[in-house]
Amino acid sequence: MNYDGDIIRPPSEADSIIIQVTVGCSHNRCTFCGAYKDKSKQFRVRSKDEIQKNLAFAAQYCKRQKRVFLADGDVLILSQKRLLDLFKQVKTFLPQIHRIALYGNTKAIRAKSVQDLKELKKHGLHRIYMGLESGDNDVLLSVKKGETAQSMIEAGQRVKEAGIFLSVTVLLGLGGRQGSIKHARETARVLNCIHPKQIAALCLMPLKNTELGELYSKGSFTLPDARGMLIELRELLQNITCDPVQFMANHASNYLPLSGRLERDKTAMLKAIQRALTGKEVLVQEQYRAL
Repeated sequence: MNYDGDIIRPPSEADSIIIQVTVGCSHNRCTFCGAYKDKSKQFRVRSKDEIQKNLAFAAQYCKRQKRVFLADGDVLILSQKRLLDLFKQVKTFLPQIHRIALYGNTKAIRAKSVQDLKELKKHGLHRIYMGLESGDNDVLLSVKKGETAQSMIEAGQRVKEAGIFLSVTVLLGLGGRQGSIKHARETARVLNCIHPKQIAALCLMPLKNTELGELYSKGSFTLPDARGMLIELRELLQNITCDPVQFMANHASNYLPLSGRLERDKTAMLKAIQRALTGKEVLVQEQYRAL
């Protein structure tokens, strides 16, 4: 399989065939994200020939895999016609595939009508991963997300209306130590409005090749410590009221791996956080946390 640079994919797509359709991210201005800062990751759409060669490779060597993830961070930005052609190619080369997933930024989602999204679902699109990061407009502005809480609510609701599985990612710590609680509460509010099928909560780890990483190294941005992250996680969980939804805070960046179904497992997860806050639950050590 031929890829341009490193490939970023959701943890739940570990067993999927990864087909790189776009390189990088068309927005690529978020101050916390270092995934596409390398010059080799300047945004472009790969040629049909490049994509077909990888599909042919997958057809020969990935016959047992039933799912495809389309990388990098911006595949949904393609025109409807090109996406439908792409999905048909996937099914032609890989007839065993029953699920196609991709990242969808909110601008790209809003560029599609509900009918467009339903058509994509009909042709195999099963899951969209959307990066909410925060529901706090002040935080979104400071990290140059290029979105507001309302614009992301509109995008999330559009995916839901189309009947596509929506997984939303949030970043604990993105509001800094001072804005931690407000960030958690506003993020929960937006999640309640969207009501995704899955919520993934990661902990922010400032990277040296990002604007936020530079602010962090200079002391201009203060990240909550492990205890602060747990308090923020507790605040987020307490304020999420949508049900049912799969809640996952078991990414390698998290201090306390949690996973459960809301509302069913909410009390148990809150009790686990409380045990951790009182020293009765062992946290992941810093050297073992990673992105």
